[in-house]
Amino acid sequence: MPTDDAVTAAAGPAPDLSDLIKADDVRGVVPDQLSPEVARAIGAAFADVVVVPEASAGVRPQAVVAHDMRASGPGLVAAFTDGLTSRGVDVTLIGLASTDGLYYASGLLDVPGAMFTASHNPAAYNGITMCRASARPVGQDSGLADIGDVAAQYLATGVPVPTDDDAVGRVSERDLLAGYAGFLRSLVDLSAIRPLTVVVDAGNGMAGFTAPAVLGTGAGLPALPLDVVPLYFELDGTFPNHEANPLEPSNLLDLQAAVVAHSADIGLAFDGDADRCFVVDEHGDPVGPSAITALVGLREIARERAAGRTPTIIHNLITSRVVPDLARAAGATVVRTRVGHSFIQAEMAKHDAVFGGEHSAHYYFRDFFFADSGMLAALHVLAALGGQSHPLSALAEQYQPYCASGEISSRVADLPSARARVVLAYVTDHGAGPVEVDELDGLTVSHWGTSPQWWFNLRASNTEPLLRLNVEAADEDIMVKVRDDVLALVRAGLAEGI
Repeated sequence: MPTDDAVTAAAGPAPDLSDLIKADDVRGVVPDQLSPEVARAIGAAFADVVVVPEASAGVRPQAVVAHDMRASGPGLVAAFTDGLTSRGVDVTLIGLASTDGLYYASGLLDVPGAMFTASHNPAAYNGITMCRASARPVGQDSGLADIGDVAAQYLATGVPVPTDDDAVGRVSERDLLAGYAGFLRSLVDLSAIRPLTVVVDAGNGMAGFTAPAVLGTGAGLPALPLDVVPLYFELDGTFPNHEANPLEPSNLLDLQAAVVAHSADIGLAFDGDADRCFVVDEHGDPVGPSAITALVGLREIARERAAGRTPTIIHNLITSRVVPDLARAAGATVVRTRVGHSFIQAEMAKHDAVFGGEHSAHYYFRDFFFADSGMLAALHVLAALGGQSHPLSALAEQYQPYCASGEISSRVADLPSARARVVLAYVTDHGAGPVEVDELDGLTVSHWGTSPQWWFNLRASNTEPLLRLNVEAADEDIMVKVRDDVLALVRAGLAEGI
């Protein structure tokens, strides 16, 4: 623990942490933006804003902390933990974990948690994803902005330390990997599926730690009828093979080649903290996250209805229209929400939703504390594939009836003006009406009720000065036309400085 003088000395004016504190988490370059000093201040602020207020009367406040494979993780965890204990919080360290492993720990122990990870970002980055007890989200509207304000003040004035040593929090360690693996296995039965060959690309990220435990026998669980072909399971935060960002098509090339080379039934790719799962079929062709959302969602809907309950499914506004179409046809209530895990998790809990999905391959489960788990989604896909005789390409075809552009980004200085220009020009100059326009998240323009069917969404990135475009249509020609017309309007605005 630092000396009293070290922690009470004023450091000057409160620093600006706005580039570090994002919509859903903390993310920045180490140590220029995220240093041990900053981590310590954020730890103390997390204690003040979330951990201590949530503690029961007469019970010492507690939190659980984990980190991914990045070399900067242990040092930042130590500093963050020191910030927590200086505010009287007892800390359980679980060491290496995926982000959903941290959520499991928070749910199991019913305490707030913090995960040190920069997810899919390059090696120079690290970050902190925080949650309340039982994995409830901490985002800009649910405590993260307040944590940033308090942390900035502590960086300016120093973090106070109790003079009574008994008031300083204690630190313990616990291994929860086996419990995490067993819990996920308990939620999806794969014991009776047909044998499958599965290529798993961990991208040198945390799936290299969790996949042997969940899909194999590394945690002492019974063997599944899976022949797992590992790619890049060695934990290495420098990402020597490719970035752990499967959303970028180039990072799927090794997985696609390996699936074909091994005549595998399926390929799975995880991001750095293994909370997202991407799927390719037996030909190496990607199966879109919206199709996975529909596939898993229908499984959860059927389970809810079999139990006599009316299911609710959550999806963000960029997922394919196939998701609400199939969910409603299967008897579910459908709730559309903004992009971002803190928004999705809040809506999941509000509506007691059984499942939720995002276009970015985050999948949320009521049975998993309303939080997201890439590995749990993978188990559902393996169960669906192995529970019938058709190849994945045939199984997935029914969930991909429409044509999508994927997410296309443009750097725009004045985001509101750019959005307004595009909508006005498209509706008036392109004869797009009648259309529906809403502002749930950016601007969505929809012509879905009558032919030709299409919609597009323009929204500002949560982290960068980018305008993100997503387009979907009932056929390829219409999608391409809408995509190109809207992009032309956006980029004409760029030339005019908006």
